[in-house]
Amino acid sequence: MRLTPAIELEYRCKKLQEQMALNSLDAVIILQNADLFYFTGTVQSGNLYVPVSGQPIYMVRKDAGRARMESGLKEVLPFNSMKNIPAILAQFGYPEPKRIAMELDVLPVNLFERYRSLYPNAGFSDATPLIRTVRMIKSHYEIHLMKDAADQVDLVYQRAKEIIRVGMTDLDVAAELEYTARKDGHQGLIRMRGFNSDICFGQIFSGVDSAVPSYADSPLGGMGLNPSFGQGAGLKKIEPHEAVIIDLAGCVDGYLSDQTRVFSVGEPPVRLRKAYDDMVEIQNLMMHTAEVGMSWGALYDLCFRRAVEMGYADNFMGSKGSQVSFIGHGVGVEIDEYPFIARGFGHMILETGMAFAFEPKVVFPGEGAVGIENTFYLSSEGLKRLTHSSDDLVILD
Repeated sequence: MRLTPAIELEYRCKKLQEQMALNSLDAVIILQNADLFYFTGTVQSGNLYVPVSGQPIYMVRKDAGRARMESGLKEVLPFNSMKNIPAILAQFGYPEPKRIAMELDVLPVNLFERYRSLYPNAGFSDATPLIRTVRMIKSHYEIHLMKDAADQVDLVYQRAKEIIRVGMTDLDVAAELEYTARKDGHQGLIRMRGFNSDICFGQIFSGVDSAVPSYADSPLGGMGLNPSFGQGAGLKKIEPHEAVIIDLAGCVDGYLSDQTRVFSVGEPPVRLRKAYDDMVEIQNLMMHTAEVGMSWGALYDLCFRRAVEMGYADNFMGSKGSQVSFIGHGVGVEIDEYPFIARGFGHMILETGMAFAFEPKVVFPGEGAVGIENTFYLSSEGLKRLTHSSDDLVILD
């Protein structure tokens, strides 16, 4: 277990304060677990108060002792009631804030109203765009953790080649591969910021089940085990000559790397094989095109047009009626960070330090789905790949 270095936390808070100054904010109050982990190095119940200048204060309800042990921040202290927050801040000499930002995309309204009652004369706005802007540029420390997560998904890939066989259920495969990841240190949770965006280790399914749509904001769905979580691996048995998709996010010390590979026991149908090769071609198009200064939307448009030229207008990134409007998504502490290689993001540009997963996929209802996914980052030397398993479609005996 690695603890986030204090210098890393200090740098992150400083970058947030720079964004706050640009937006004329006095304070940001952070409560969401992923953001707490990013800025404090731990996830304990409480709130992080970030003034526009000065030391952040991590006020912890449960457990303050553990927070002191795990966080490298200078000011970590216990508190029992929200009513104590103004007095605590006054002790540190901080004036009453007039412009406060909070994570309004994820914060429950009732909880927000309780915080607003502490400062009835203050104006409140959304801190999430600022937080996402800071988090989208990865440090060398973060990239190192993501490389370890890429090694983890390669272990899963190697194990998949050993265990997949005709007659296994998708759930059997998922259980074996999740076990492999857990033994390598996977935390058992993949954080996703979007509302109602429940997610497990990944999406593992075969044949027709891989083409079943679901509520998830993903090109793939799956039947799952029951309607309460209607996505992912189900009880379908693997048959010869059908695609088996292993889409799993590795996680090491809180950081993710996302990878998808396709397996088949015996040669898959010609249509699926060609579609897989075409998706690899689209990935290669992205790899030769993505560069600092290019807009996220322009990269999406280029790759989407190529998929349409290939004949996949009704099948690219989901079956017709269930298609998603992205091909790539940022990864880090959460699996839906900036940048989004997606429609409508022509005003946002790629920058050095960004990390994202790129996942061109094709879905044929009643037949199956294929695709590829790798995690990349933009270094000062250009686009680099973090995930490193072979891109070849794996044909098993």
